Amino acid sequence: MQQPVFRVGEWLVTPADNQISRDGRQKTLEPRLIDMLFYFARHPDVVLSRDELIENVWKRNIVTNHVVTQSISELRKYLKDGDEQSPEYIITVPKRGYKLAAPVIWCREAEETPAALPQVAVIMHEPEDGDDEEDAPVYVPPRPTTPTAPKNGGKRFYQRSPFWVWLCFLTALSACVAFVGVATLSSRVPVATMPMLLNPRDIDIRIQGGNSCSNWMPQLSYVVGISELIADSLNTYSTFLVHDQTNYNYAGPSSSGKSLTIEFVNQRHYRAQQCFLSVRLVDNADSSIMLDKRYFLTKDNQRTILLDLLSNMSAVLKQPWPPQLETRLDKLLPKQGPALQQFYQAHQLLIQGDMASLTRASALLSELMKNSPDFLYIAAEKTLVDLLRNSYQPFDGEQLAQLQRDIQRLASVPELQDSPILQQIYTVEALGQGRIDEAHRAINKAIAMQMSWLNYVLLGKVYEMQGQNHLAADSYITAFNLRPGENTLHWIHNGIFQTPVSTVVPYLNNYAKQ
Repeated sequence: MQQPVFRVGEWLVTPADNQISRDGRQKTLEPRLIDMLFYFARHPDVVLSRDELIENVWKRNIVTNHVVTQSISELRKYLKDGDEQSPEYIITVPKRGYKLAAPVIWCREAEETPAALPQVAVIMHEPEDGDDEEDAPVYVPPRPTTPTAPKNGGKRFYQRSPFWVWLCFLTALSACVAFVGVATLSSRVPVATMPMLLNPRDIDIRIQGGNSCSNWMPQLSYVVGISELIADSLNTYSTFLVHDQTNYNYAGPSSSGKSLTIEFVNQRHYRAQQCFLSVRLVDNADSSIMLDKRYFLTKDNQRTILLDLLSNMSAVLKQPWPPQLETRLDKLLPKQGPALQQFYQAHQLLIQGDMASLTRASALLSELMKNSPDFLYIAAEKTLVDLLRNSYQPFDGEQLAQLQRDIQRLASVPELQDSPILQQIYTVEALGQGRIDEAHRAINKAIAMQMSWLNYVLLGKVYEMQGQNHLAADSYITAFNLRPGENTLHWIHNGIFQTPVSTVVPYLNNYAKQ
């Protein structure tokens, strides 16, 4: 007997022609796929195992489970028809099989049978070659009978009198009142919503304001620099975990126990509009203010403000700074305020990481080296910048020779021997020349000296070169956790060599799209 026509979801299935159609679009399927769809339609909302499909669709021919899986995949593609918004017709039930999730409607011609008599259709598959058994008869749901007209002139009992309508309405209203009363008088303990858990050892650093200040842009790089210094110092020498969110525009709630906000405030000072720095550390558990200070920046007090802020953070957090941090700051930070601000401007360009920013940073650092020869850290920063520029656009022979001389000179400076930037230089140089083991040793030393976002980005690059993408992903996520924002994403994607974020660390791809 010919298989009847039926509907599966939006598709009209014609088994006799091996076709499915919807909205004027027709598709011709293989007979095996039509038989499988027909068998699914005969068992709606039933989980069918692979063995059962082989038994009834392939008629016990010798096939493997892979054949069933492949057929299911092809049938899904035909039913989806390239529409990603289309619902799933066949769903997978783990460890059990497959189930048809779309509704099934069996189509019959009304003129073939009397309307009042339900019919039972028995459909038999023709046996395939070498198959002696016939399929079991399939019961097709009977055609619904045409409803007969009600008696009493076509009106039901509740249509003949409004009394029944009012009775049903009052009954429903009484039930609602009773339910409300029971709920109101219930003595159950109310269920509290789960509050956000705050980590008291986590600190967020954010920058706010500035648009109303006339001179805030030159000071922004200075604030970004001291924020990074605070974050690296606490992450390295304390048990606090600091998230430097100065490059991450996120206004939602934070799970950190404390927030350090640096805000540019516009106030009058000697009849002129001046920009102050308002620094506030708040304990988010009880909204108490742990630190609240204001600084008025001048050309001569920028180093003093930096050291004072570090000292106050140490006091309120009860976290004493180790001697090596104080020694490093004393040797590496310039004594003059303008030189420090210019250095932080160049450092912010390094953080941005693109070729244009690196070129500007190299020029600023070259000028600063002439004006502040005692500032040893400048030469190291410029060498790191030039190594990164070389990774974007290779230098010529003379430039490479000068770069090698700069690296050798830095290696002989005693003040830089225990500095993480020298290890960063070794790491970038070794990666550029394919010396992966040497790069791995250098970046591990840098992380032991300073827990910074840049070190973890470089560690991820080393792991990528070693073919350990899962460890590279962990390093990149750690770097983004320490300093979230587009700058860190740019470094992950473009630093030294390009990294396919969607392949190596797809978790960060959500932030990249934003």
